[in-house]
Amino acid sequence: MFFGPMGDKVGRKKILALTMIMMAIGTFAIGVIPSHDAIGVWAPVLLIFFRMLQGFSTGGEYGGASTFIAEYAPDKRRGYFGSFLEFGTLAGYVGAAGLVTLLYALLDTPQMESWGWRIPFLVAGPLGLVGLYLRLRLDETPAFQKLEGGTAHATEAADGVETSAKGDLAKIFREYWPTLILCICLVGAYNIADYMLLSYMPTYLSDELGYSETHGLLILLGVMVFLMLIISQVGKLSDRFGRKPLLMTGMLGFLILSLPAFLLIRQGGIPAITIGMLMLGLSLVCMLGTMSAALPALFPTQVRYGSLSVGYNLSASIFGGTTPLVITALISLTGSNLMPAYYAMGAAVVGVIAVACMKETANKPLAGSPPSVETSQEAEDLVAAQTPDPKF
Repeated sequence: MFFGPMGDKVGRKKILALTMIMMAIGTFAIGVIPSHDAIGVWAPVLLIFFRMLQGFSTGGEYGGASTFIAEYAPDKRRGYFGSFLEFGTLAGYVGAAGLVTLLYALLDTPQMESWGWRIPFLVAGPLGLVGLYLRLRLDETPAFQKLEGGTAHATEAADGVETSAKGDLAKIFREYWPTLILCICLVGAYNIADYMLLSYMPTYLSDELGYSETHGLLILLGVMVFLMLIISQVGKLSDRFGRKPLLMTGMLGFLILSLPAFLLIRQGGIPAITIGMLMLGLSLVCMLGTMSAALPALFPTQVRYGSLSVGYNLSASIFGGTTPLVITALISLTGSNLMPAYYAMGAAVVGVIAVACMKETANKPLAGSPPSVETSQEAEDLVAAQTPDPKF
Protein backbone atom coordinates (compact mmCIF):
# COMPACT_ATOMS: atom_id res chain seq x y z
CA MET A 1 0.00 0.00 0.00
CA PHE A 2 3.04 2.28 0.30
CA PHE A 3 5.32 1.30 -2.57
CA GLY A 4 2.58 0.35 -5.04
CA PRO A 5 1.04 3.82 -5.51
CA MET A 6 4.53 5.35 -5.40
CA GLY A 7 5.54 3.14 -8.32
CA ASP A 8 2.64 4.51 -10.35
CA LYS A 9 3.57 8.07 -9.41
CA VAL A 10 7.37 8.35 -9.54
CA GLY A 11 8.22 5.41 -11.78
CA ARG A 12 8.86 1.68 -11.77
CA LYS A 13 12.66 1.85 -11.87
CA LYS A 14 13.13 4.13 -8.84
CA ILE A 15 10.90 2.08 -6.54
CA LEU A 16 12.43 -1.21 -7.68
CA ALA A 17 15.91 0.14 -6.91
CA LEU A 18 14.73 1.33 -3.49
CA THR A 19 13.14 -2.00 -2.58
CA MET A 20 16.28 -3.85 -3.66
CA ILE A 21 18.44 -1.67 -1.39
CA MET A 22 16.08 -2.19 1.56
CA MET A 23 15.89 -5.95 1.07
CA ALA A 24 19.66 -6.26 0.84
CA ILE A 25 20.18 -4.13 3.97
CA GLY A 26 17.52 -5.99 5.96
CA THR A 27 18.79 -9.43 5.02
CA PHE A 28 22.50 -8.65 5.46
CA ALA A 29 21.84 -6.95 8.81
CA ILE A 30 20.21 -10.11 10.20
CA GLY A 31 23.48 -11.92 9.52
CA VAL A 32 25.51 -9.47 11.64
CA ILE A 33 23.17 -8.99 14.63
CA PRO A 34 25.14 -9.68 17.85
CA SER A 35 23.95 -12.61 19.93
CA HIS A 36 21.57 -12.40 22.89
CA ASP A 37 24.54 -13.07 25.18
CA ALA A 38 26.24 -9.93 23.84
CA ILE A 39 23.39 -7.38 23.72
CA GLY A 40 20.51 -9.05 25.56
CA VAL A 41 16.95 -8.21 24.53
CA TRP A 42 18.16 -5.94 21.72
CA ALA A 43 19.07 -9.06 19.70
CA PRO A 44 15.45 -10.20 19.17
CA VAL A 45 14.29 -6.58 18.85
CA LEU A 46 16.76 -6.00 16.00
CA LEU A 47 15.85 -9.32 14.41
CA ILE A 48 12.17 -8.41 14.34
CA PHE A 49 12.96 -4.92 13.05
CA PHE A 50 15.04 -6.16 10.13
CA ARG A 51 12.49 -8.89 9.33
CA MET A 52 9.87 -6.14 9.14
CA LEU A 53 12.18 -4.14 6.85
CA GLN A 54 12.39 -7.19 4.59
CA GLY A 55 8.61 -7.50 4.56
CA PHE A 56 8.13 -3.78 3.96
CA SER A 57 10.49 -3.82 0.97
CA THR A 58 9.01 -6.93 -0.58
CA GLY A 59 5.64 -5.18 -0.61
CA GLY A 60 6.82 -3.26 -3.67
CA GLU A 61 8.96 -5.99 -5.16
CA TYR A 62 6.69 -8.44 -7.01
CA GLY A 63 4.27 -5.80 -8.26
CA GLY A 64 7.14 -3.67 -9.52
CA ALA A 65 9.15 -6.48 -11.09
CA SER A 66 6.18 -8.04 -12.89
CA THR A 67 4.94 -4.61 -14.03
CA PHE A 68 8.42 -3.68 -15.28
CA ILE A 69 8.79 -6.90 -17.31
CA ALA A 70 5.23 -6.82 -18.63
CA GLU A 71 5.54 -3.22 -19.83
CA TYR A 72 8.85 -3.90 -21.56
CA ALA A 73 7.93 -7.24 -23.16
CA PRO A 74 6.50 -7.43 -26.70
CA ASP A 75 2.78 -8.13 -26.60
CA LYS A 76 3.18 -11.45 -28.41
CA ARG A 77 5.93 -12.70 -26.08
CA ARG A 78 4.88 -11.32 -22.71
CA GLY A 79 4.36 -14.81 -21.27
CA TYR A 80 7.86 -15.90 -22.27
CA PHE A 81 9.54 -12.80 -20.84
CA GLY A 82 7.35 -12.85 -17.72
CA SER A 83 8.30 -16.46 -16.99
CA PHE A 84 11.85 -15.34 -16.22
CA LEU A 85 10.60 -13.50 -13.14
CA GLU A 86 9.54 -16.82 -11.63
CA PHE A 87 12.67 -18.46 -13.03
CA GLY A 88 14.52 -16.02 -10.78
CA THR A 89 12.28 -16.94 -7.86
CA LEU A 90 13.04 -20.64 -8.36
CA ALA A 91 16.74 -19.83 -8.73
CA GLY A 92 16.56 -18.03 -5.38
CA TYR A 93 14.89 -21.03 -3.76
CA VAL A 94 17.46 -23.40 -5.27
CA GLY A 95 20.37 -21.19 -4.22
CA ALA A 96 19.06 -20.79 -0.67
CA ALA A 97 18.07 -24.43 -0.20
CA GLY A 98 21.31 -25.59 -1.78
CA LEU A 99 23.40 -23.39 0.51
CA VAL A 100 21.52 -24.53 3.61
CA THR A 101 21.86 -28.19 2.56
CA LEU A 102 25.60 -27.69 2.05
CA LEU A 103 25.94 -26.04 5.47
CA TYR A 104 24.08 -28.91 7.14
CA ALA A 105 26.45 -31.35 5.43
CA LEU A 106 29.63 -29.48 6.40
CA LEU A 107 28.79 -28.19 9.89
CA ASP A 108 27.56 -29.89 13.02
CA THR A 109 24.60 -28.58 15.05
CA PRO A 110 26.65 -26.45 17.52
CA GLN A 111 28.49 -24.78 14.62
CA MET A 112 25.24 -24.09 12.77
CA GLU A 113 23.64 -22.58 15.87
CA SER A 114 26.75 -20.56 16.71
CA TRP A 115 27.70 -18.96 13.38
CA GLY A 116 26.72 -21.12 10.38
CA TRP A 117 23.16 -19.79 10.23
CA ARG A 118 24.53 -16.31 9.48
CA ILE A 119 26.12 -17.24 6.14
CA PRO A 120 22.94 -17.33 3.98
CA PHE A 121 21.97 -13.87 5.24
CA LEU A 122 25.40 -12.37 4.55
CA VAL A 123 25.17 -13.47 0.90
CA ALA A 124 22.44 -10.83 0.45
CA GLY A 125 25.01 -8.01 0.62
CA PRO A 126 26.84 -8.59 -2.69
CA LEU A 127 23.68 -9.92 -4.36
CA GLY A 128 21.84 -6.73 -3.47
CA LEU A 129 24.61 -4.57 -4.95
CA VAL A 130 24.58 -6.57 -8.19
CA GLY A 131 20.81 -6.28 -8.46
CA LEU A 132 20.92 -2.55 -7.74
CA TYR A 133 23.60 -2.01 -10.39
CA LEU A 134 21.56 -3.84 -13.02
CA ARG A 135 18.34 -2.04 -12.15
CA LEU A 136 19.84 1.45 -12.18
CA ARG A 137 21.21 0.80 -15.68
CA LEU A 138 17.73 0.08 -17.05
CA ASP A 139 15.53 2.78 -18.56
CA GLU A 140 12.01 3.50 -17.36
CA THR A 141 9.33 1.45 -19.13
CA PRO A 142 7.88 2.94 -22.34
CA ALA A 143 4.37 2.63 -20.91
CA PHE A 144 5.23 4.75 -17.86
CA GLN A 145 7.18 7.29 -19.95
CA LYS A 146 4.10 7.78 -22.12
CA LEU A 147 1.88 8.08 -19.04
CA GLU A 148 4.29 10.50 -17.35
CA GLY A 149 4.46 12.75 -20.39
CA GLY A 150 0.77 12.72 -21.22
CA THR A 151 -2.40 12.10 -19.28
CA ALA A 152 -0.81 11.86 -15.84
CA HIS A 153 -0.07 15.60 -15.62
CA ALA A 154 -3.53 16.54 -16.83
CA THR A 155 -5.15 14.27 -14.27
CA GLU A 156 -3.01 15.60 -11.44
CA ALA A 157 -3.71 19.19 -12.35
CA ALA A 158 -7.45 18.54 -12.48
CA ASP A 159 -7.70 16.72 -9.18
CA GLY A 160 -5.30 17.52 -6.37
CA VAL A 161 -6.68 14.77 -4.14
CA GLU A 162 -5.48 12.06 -6.51
CA THR A 163 -1.87 13.30 -6.46
CA SER A 164 -1.24 11.77 -3.04
CA ALA A 165 -0.40 8.11 -2.44
CA LYS A 166 -3.41 7.96 -0.13
CA GLY A 167 -5.63 9.33 -2.88
CA ASP A 168 -4.25 6.81 -5.38
CA LEU A 169 -4.87 3.99 -2.90
CA ALA A 170 -8.45 5.13 -2.36
CA LYS A 171 -8.93 5.24 -6.15
CA ILE A 172 -7.71 1.65 -6.48
CA PHE A 173 -10.18 0.35 -3.89
CA ARG A 174 -13.01 2.56 -5.15
CA GLU A 175 -12.76 2.05 -8.90
CA TYR A 176 -10.98 -1.26 -9.37
CA TRP A 177 -12.29 -3.38 -6.49
CA PRO A 178 -13.84 -6.12 -8.72
CA THR A 179 -10.52 -6.68 -10.50
CA LEU A 180 -8.71 -6.42 -7.16
CA ILE A 181 -10.86 -9.25 -5.75
CA LEU A 182 -10.15 -11.34 -8.85
CA CYS A 183 -6.42 -10.70 -8.39
CA ILE A 184 -6.59 -11.68 -4.71
CA CYS A 185 -8.39 -14.95 -5.56
CA LEU A 186 -5.90 -15.85 -8.31
CA VAL A 187 -2.89 -15.03 -6.15
CA GLY A 188 -4.35 -16.76 -3.08
CA ALA A 189 -4.88 -20.05 -4.93
CA TYR A 190 -1.48 -19.84 -6.59
CA ASN A 191 0.39 -18.85 -3.41
CA ILE A 192 -1.12 -21.59 -1.28
CA ALA A 193 0.16 -24.11 -3.84
CA ASP A 194 3.51 -22.32 -4.09
CA TYR A 195 4.17 -22.06 -0.34
CA MET A 196 2.96 -25.60 0.27
CA LEU A 197 5.38 -27.16 -2.21
CA LEU A 198 8.40 -24.84 -2.13
CA SER A 199 8.40 -23.79 1.55
CA TYR A 200 6.44 -26.28 3.62
CA MET A 201 7.29 -29.63 1.99
CA PRO A 202 10.70 -30.20 3.67
CA THR A 203 9.05 -29.48 7.05
CA TYR A 204 6.21 -31.88 6.19
CA LEU A 205 8.66 -34.63 5.27
CA SER A 206 10.67 -34.19 8.48
CA ASP A 207 7.95 -33.40 11.05
CA GLU A 208 5.11 -35.59 9.75
CA LEU A 209 6.92 -38.44 7.96
CA GLY A 210 10.18 -38.58 9.95
CA TYR A 211 12.72 -37.85 7.22
CA SER A 212 15.81 -35.74 7.85
CA GLU A 213 15.71 -32.08 6.84
CA THR A 214 18.50 -32.65 4.32
CA HIS A 215 16.60 -35.56 2.73
CA GLY A 216 13.55 -33.39 2.03
CA LEU A 217 15.64 -30.45 0.78
CA LEU A 218 17.57 -32.58 -1.70
CA ILE A 219 14.41 -33.99 -3.30
CA LEU A 220 12.87 -30.51 -3.44
CA LEU A 221 16.06 -29.13 -4.99
CA GLY A 222 15.83 -31.70 -7.79
CA VAL A 223 12.18 -30.84 -8.43
CA MET A 224 12.87 -27.09 -8.51
CA VAL A 225 15.79 -27.49 -10.93
CA PHE A 226 13.46 -29.47 -13.21
CA LEU A 227 10.84 -26.69 -13.01
CA MET A 228 13.51 -24.11 -13.89
CA LEU A 229 14.35 -26.09 -17.02
CA ILE A 230 10.78 -26.02 -18.35
CA ILE A 231 9.29 -22.76 -17.01
CA SER A 232 10.25 -20.63 -20.04
CA GLN A 233 8.56 -23.19 -22.30
CA VAL A 234 5.40 -22.79 -20.22
CA GLY A 235 5.65 -19.04 -20.81
CA LYS A 236 5.87 -19.67 -24.56
CA LEU A 237 2.82 -21.94 -24.39
CA SER A 238 0.85 -19.18 -22.66
CA ASP A 239 1.74 -16.84 -25.53
CA ARG A 240 0.57 -19.40 -28.05
CA PHE A 241 -2.56 -20.81 -26.42
CA GLY A 242 -3.45 -18.05 -23.94
CA ARG A 243 -3.09 -17.38 -20.21
CA LYS A 244 -6.41 -18.93 -19.22
CA PRO A 245 -5.75 -22.47 -20.58
CA LEU A 246 -2.38 -22.67 -18.80
CA LEU A 247 -3.69 -21.24 -15.52
CA MET A 248 -6.73 -23.53 -15.65
CA THR A 249 -4.46 -26.52 -16.25
CA GLY A 250 -2.46 -25.64 -13.14
CA MET A 251 -5.53 -25.10 -10.96
CA LEU A 252 -7.20 -28.32 -12.15
CA GLY A 253 -3.90 -30.12 -11.63
CA PHE A 254 -3.92 -29.22 -7.94
CA LEU A 255 -7.62 -30.04 -7.66
CA ILE A 256 -7.26 -33.50 -9.20
CA LEU A 257 -3.69 -34.51 -8.37
CA SER A 258 -3.12 -33.19 -4.83
CA LEU A 259 -4.63 -36.23 -3.07
CA PRO A 260 -2.89 -38.86 -5.24
CA ALA A 261 0.38 -36.94 -4.90
CA PHE A 262 0.24 -36.83 -1.10
CA LEU A 263 -0.77 -40.48 -0.93
CA LEU A 264 2.39 -41.26 -2.88
CA ILE A 265 4.49 -38.96 -0.68
CA ARG A 266 3.04 -40.53 2.46
CA GLN A 267 3.86 -43.99 1.11
CA GLY A 268 7.52 -43.09 1.48
CA GLY A 269 10.65 -43.96 -0.44
CA ILE A 270 12.59 -41.63 -2.73
CA PRO A 271 10.84 -42.71 -5.99
CA ALA A 272 7.32 -42.28 -4.58
CA ILE A 273 8.11 -38.94 -2.89
CA THR A 274 9.80 -37.62 -6.03
CA ILE A 275 6.89 -38.63 -8.30
CA GLY A 276 4.39 -37.09 -5.88
CA MET A 277 6.31 -33.83 -5.71
CA LEU A 278 6.72 -33.76 -9.49
CA MET A 279 2.95 -34.12 -9.90
CA LEU A 280 2.51 -31.03 -7.73
CA GLY A 281 5.45 -29.26 -9.36
CA LEU A 282 4.13 -29.69 -12.90
CA SER A 283 0.79 -28.24 -11.82
CA LEU A 284 2.55 -25.35 -10.07
CA VAL A 285 4.80 -24.50 -13.03
CA CYS A 286 1.72 -23.94 -15.23
CA MET A 287 0.89 -21.09 -12.87
CA LEU A 288 4.47 -19.94 -12.23
CA GLY A 289 5.19 -19.58 -15.93
CA THR A 290 1.97 -17.69 -16.65
CA MET A 291 0.97 -15.62 -13.63
CA SER A 292 3.62 -12.91 -13.95
CA ALA A 293 2.28 -12.06 -17.43
CA ALA A 294 -1.41 -12.50 -16.55
CA LEU A 295 -1.58 -10.40 -13.37
CA PRO A 296 -0.16 -7.07 -14.68
CA ALA A 297 -2.57 -7.24 -17.62
CA LEU A 298 -5.54 -7.11 -15.23
CA PHE A 299 -5.01 -3.39 -14.51
CA PRO A 300 -4.50 -0.24 -16.64
CA THR A 301 -1.13 1.51 -16.73
CA GLN A 302 -1.97 4.40 -14.39
CA VAL A 303 -2.76 2.08 -11.45
CA ARG A 304 -0.97 -1.13 -12.50
CA TYR A 305 1.92 -1.07 -10.02
CA GLY A 306 -0.27 -0.03 -7.08
CA SER A 307 -3.20 -2.34 -7.78
CA LEU A 308 -1.02 -5.36 -8.39
CA SER A 309 1.14 -4.68 -5.31
CA VAL A 310 -1.91 -4.31 -3.08
CA GLY A 311 -3.76 -7.33 -4.50
CA TYR A 312 -0.72 -9.58 -4.61
CA ASN A 313 0.65 -8.79 -1.17
CA LEU A 314 -2.68 -8.84 0.64
CA SER A 315 -3.34 -12.28 -0.79
CA ALA A 316 0.21 -13.56 -0.31
CA SER A 317 0.22 -12.38 3.33
CA ILE A 318 -3.23 -13.66 4.27
CA PHE A 319 -3.25 -16.94 2.35
CA GLY A 320 0.25 -17.76 1.12
CA GLY A 321 2.46 -16.88 4.06
CA THR A 322 0.09 -18.51 6.54
CA THR A 323 -0.07 -21.81 4.61
CA PRO A 324 2.55 -23.73 6.67
CA LEU A 325 0.95 -22.54 9.94
CA VAL A 326 -2.60 -23.38 8.81
CA ILE A 327 -1.64 -26.82 7.47
CA THR A 328 0.27 -27.69 10.64
CA ALA A 329 -2.72 -26.61 12.76
CA LEU A 330 -5.12 -28.64 10.61
CA ILE A 331 -2.94 -31.75 10.93
CA SER A 332 -2.83 -31.31 14.72
CA LEU A 333 -6.58 -30.74 14.85
CA THR A 334 -7.62 -33.66 12.65
CA GLY A 335 -4.74 -36.07 13.06
CA SER A 336 -4.63 -36.55 9.27
CA ASN A 337 -1.39 -35.88 7.42
CA LEU A 338 -3.38 -35.59 4.19
CA MET A 339 -4.61 -32.13 5.20
CA PRO A 340 -2.12 -30.37 2.88
CA ALA A 341 -3.82 -32.09 -0.06
CA TYR A 342 -7.31 -31.06 1.07
CA TYR A 343 -6.17 -27.48 1.69
CA ALA A 344 -4.61 -27.26 -1.78
CA MET A 345 -7.76 -28.71 -3.34
CA GLY A 346 -9.91 -26.09 -1.60
CA ALA A 347 -7.63 -23.31 -2.87
CA ALA A 348 -7.74 -24.81 -6.36
CA VAL A 349 -11.56 -24.60 -6.42
CA VAL A 350 -11.30 -20.85 -5.77
CA GLY A 351 -8.61 -20.62 -8.44
CA VAL A 352 -10.69 -22.44 -11.06
CA ILE A 353 -13.58 -20.01 -10.51
CA ALA A 354 -11.22 -17.00 -10.68
CA VAL A 355 -9.59 -18.18 -13.93
CA ALA A 356 -13.03 -18.76 -15.45
CA CYS A 357 -13.96 -15.14 -14.60
CA MET A 358 -10.83 -13.46 -15.96
CA LYS A 359 -10.46 -12.11 -19.50
CA GLU A 360 -7.91 -13.50 -21.92
CA THR A 361 -5.03 -11.02 -22.33
CA ALA A 362 -2.43 -12.94 -24.35
CA ASN A 363 -1.14 -11.23 -27.54
CA LYS A 364 -2.98 -8.01 -26.68
CA PRO A 365 -1.57 -4.61 -25.62
CA LEU A 366 -1.73 -3.83 -21.92
CA ALA A 367 -4.70 -1.67 -20.95
CA GLY A 368 -3.69 2.00 -21.10
CA SER A 369 -0.36 1.22 -22.78
CA PRO A 370 0.70 1.54 -26.42
CA PRO A 371 1.20 -1.67 -28.43
CA SER A 372 4.62 -3.23 -27.79
CA VAL A 373 6.36 -4.92 -30.73
CA GLU A 374 9.62 -6.81 -31.08
CA THR A 375 10.70 -5.98 -34.65
CA SER A 376 10.33 -3.09 -37.10
CA GLN A 377 8.45 -5.42 -39.45
CA GLU A 378 5.93 -6.18 -36.72
CA ALA A 379 5.49 -2.43 -36.17
CA GLU A 380 4.95 -1.83 -39.89
CA ASP A 381 2.38 -4.63 -40.03
CA LEU A 382 0.57 -3.16 -37.06
CA VAL A 383 0.45 0.32 -38.61
CA ALA A 384 -0.71 -1.12 -41.94
CA ALA A 385 -3.49 -3.03 -40.22
CA GLN A 386 -4.74 0.15 -38.54
CA THR A 387 -4.46 2.44 -41.61
CA PRO A 388 -7.68 2.83 -43.60
CA ASP A 389 -7.59 1.63 -47.20
CA PRO A 390 -7.36 4.78 -49.43
CA LYS A 391 -9.83 3.17 -51.85
CA PHE A 392 -12.55 3.61 -49.21
